[in-house]
Amino acid sequence: MTQPRLDLLTIGNAITDIFAQVDDDFLRAEGMTKSIMHLIEHDRADYLWNRMPANKKQRSGGSTANSAVGVAALGGKAAFVGKVAEDEIGHFYVSDMHNEGVEYTTRMLTHGAGSGRSMILITPDGERTMNTYLGACHDLTEDDISEDQISEAATVFMEGYLWDPPEAKRAFVRAAHYAHKHERAAAITLSDPFCVDRFRHEFRDLIRSKTCDYVFANIEELKSLYETDDFGAAVREIASEAELAVITLGENGAMAVKDGEVVSVPAHPVQQVADLTGAGDLFASGFLLGHARGAPIEMSLKLGCLCAAEVIEHVGARPDTDLKALAESHGLSVV
Repeated sequence: MTQPRLDLLTIGNAITDIFAQVDDDFLRAEGMTKSIMHLIEHDRADYLWNRMPANKKQRSGGSTANSAVGVAALGGKAAFVGKVAEDEIGHFYVSDMHNEGVEYTTRMLTHGAGSGRSMILITPDGERTMNTYLGACHDLTEDDISEDQISEAATVFMEGYLWDPPEAKRAFVRAAHYAHKHERAAAITLSDPFCVDRFRHEFRDLIRSKTCDYVFANIEELKSLYETDDFGAAVREIASEAELAVITLGENGAMAVKDGEVVSVPAHPVQQVADLTGAGDLFASGFLLGHARGAPIEMSLKLGCLCAAEVIEHVGARPDTDLKALAESHGLSVV
């Protein structure tokens, strides 16, 4: 097996996050329920885009896209596969991912849905009300999966959200097939408990069949996967089914289970939690880069916790500080 060119290749929803400060009157006028995520259609997305304040800010996003950016910020080599349309937001997304140092070459959708976007309205009390249009994200197909690119990646990391649209589901399975063909690892993040509720049996089949070698989950996702309130029982179940299970424990840190051995580390200290968005995504960045570079599991867990701690100390799902320098300062550099 040749040495991988990429530490991580991620596949997921390509969503541009658009942030704006608004007051509660704006939410009421637009008929929004505060502090929840609304799934919307294209016309509503265009309407809200035009209604948002002119000083709105935007950034490329999406769960596994954030993980790829985290790997690049740590000094690793990362690529992302996700679908945008050939429109203004799509061109911005491509440019922004390249600026973050991530290899991104997925062909744009030229006909049909517009680029995915999440309009995030922040009120003076810090609450976030989200309006998400998935659009072109759901048009990812098997044709967007490159065997050559996957053969060059130590790990292919995919999000559970991809299991919604049938075409993306087939792309997911093809990517895992190519990874194994070239003796690479395939990994899945379970994304959220509601996603697990929808696809519990299929996710378990992916794990038991070894379609996915590594599984990333938080406590609630893991308990949902095995339909139990007993966290210990859920850990024992996944230990018997997955080659490697990595579980984030919030303020209690993280743990990994491999070959019957459990390794746990505490959370990295934070001064103040500002925004939990992106914590799991950036944790995966640190862990998977460490793992790709041959670091012990404990060190990979610590690097993941360090990345998660950095991102929750500020608003937004991307690092604000130099992650590579931060890792070096804590003796956790793997590049």
